[in-house]
Amino acid sequence: MTTIPSNDEQLRTEVRTRYAKTALQVLGTDKPHTSDACCGEACCTTDSQTAVEMKAAEQPKAAACCDTTCCTPSMQDSNPVTKDLYSQAELGTIPLAAALASLGCGNPTALAELQPGEKVLDLGSGGGIDVLLSAKRVGPTGFAYGIDMTDPMLELAERNRVEAGIDNVRFLKGIIEAMPLPERSVNVVISNCVINLSADKGQVLREAYRVLTPGGRFAVSDIVFQGSIPQILRADLESWAGCIAGALEEETYRDLLHTAGFTQVEFEVTRRYSISDLAASGANASLKTLTEAEVHAVEGKFVSAFIRARKPQDV
Repeated sequence: MTTIPSNDEQLRTEVRTRYAKTALQVLGTDKPHTSDACCGEACCTTDSQTAVEMKAAEQPKAAACCDTTCCTPSMQDSNPVTKDLYSQAELGTIPLAAALASLGCGNPTALAELQPGEKVLDLGSGGGIDVLLSAKRVGPTGFAYGIDMTDPMLELAERNRVEAGIDNVRFLKGIIEAMPLPERSVNVVISNCVINLSADKGQVLREAYRVLTPGGRFAVSDIVFQGSIPQILRADLESWAGCIAGALEEETYRDLLHTAGFTQVEFEVTRRYSISDLAASGANASLKTLTEAEVHAVEGKFVSAFIRARKPQDV
């Protein structure tokens, strides 16, 4: 375990390394040690032969075979935070590689009520799954941006965009604490289990407010804690990069949104996690150090939530 520094560059480095590894696996350029069994075909099976299955057969073996940090639907069975987030209908409309690189905790595109013609920004866009799905929802008169700080993820996302044949998309390199877009440039800000990875969440929310048009919507999936997180989890870098220790307490999240200027703040719990769920998501080492009272305090208090808020119309 490594204590999180007040300077968040160490955290960014850890997160960038972890997400780059996943992207390189999907791109097929890291050549990880794997067995002969390929997870790509098994991960996409349904009762019938779907478009996702057919695409799986086309993937290079190195891209489809992965370790537990790669959240394909089959491997997601070992990580309850990331499994079963997208419908087979959604997965059938995008390149398989976009799904293979998905490390989120929700499906903001399904809950954000995107409308044709809107401009959408995805914070921490990864392999591009939510950007591509958003682009389809807003149609040719709308536009979808994705911001990511990891070069392999940006490369993978652009490859997925080209394969999908979607033109109303642009992927931008940057950090979510300093978004590379002008103020009042998008109608909706979405994100999928990324804001919790930032060490300065207040700055992220201020930036989201800045780039939204008046009346614009904040609609993200994120990990939230309903209570007070034990300090031992806060100090575990592995848990931060795995989305757990970086979670905000719900009341703190609400306060930061209001401080940034947002109104109409709503939280909708979409999943609730047990201790065993948290251990499977990467926090096992620090969880073993918790006292019995701390275990009781954590059990069922980490949740995935869909968080809505709005920038006032008259600003």
